[in-house]
Amino acid sequence: MKLQFKPIKPRRISDQVFDQIRELIFRRELKPGDRLMPERELSVALDVSRTTVRNAISKLVAVGLLENRQGQGTFVRTPDPDRDNFLAAAMRAQDATLEDLMEVRMALECNAAALAAERAVDEDIRFLEKSLREMEAEVKSGQLGTEGDVSFHIAVSYATKNPVQIHIMRSFYDFLFHGIRENLAHLYEKPEQIEKIREQHEAVLDAIKKRDPDQAYDAMKIHIMYVLDFFKKQGEYIQ
Repeated sequence: MKLQFKPIKPRRISDQVFDQIRELIFRRELKPGDRLMPERELSVALDVSRTTVRNAISKLVAVGLLENRQGQGTFVRTPDPDRDNFLAAAMRAQDATLEDLMEVRMALECNAAALAAERAVDEDIRFLEKSLREMEAEVKSGQLGTEGDVSFHIAVSYATKNPVQIHIMRSFYDFLFHGIRENLAHLYEKPEQIEKIREQHEAVLDAIKKRDPDQAYDAMKIHIMYVLDFFKKQGEYIQ
């Protein structure tokens, strides 16, 4: 049998720059509204030409992750749930509730936690730990702690090494934290609730560190059930 081989093509440098910046955005190292450093500084930091940086940025703008603001620079684009997110349209059309959304999260994120326990690398653990510190710092400074919260869940998704999981969860969290922020804010109003969420995150991280998929699955289930029960008691519906 004659085997058909395809020639190996080296990846363009601009594609590698694109991947690095995209990962920083997906991991929320660069958050919506953050200004990207100028092309000149990026080219020095990445040790590539400004043309290479410009090509990568153009591609990131084209896929909707960055936006150019005249006279100001390039910024991480803040999602517009009404325009950008398939969940918003689907949930409006079906008159869905936050409870419906949490039930879907249950299936996706419990499985993600189990996979993360099997596949997480040191960098993933570092991002999970960083997100917990970020949430704690936000709360101490009087903020809600939502940025650290979403960073934690995105970091769990990244640790699955499954690109579909990553993209789906990013859509979920864009919708949760930009589309229905006012509804979700009720969850963070009481200090004891924030502390409970932080403890639940710690339990998930501990299971991932132990490489225990079953424990990670159960820890995430406890966390999502806590949030689901909260919204059931609140009776909040997506408007």
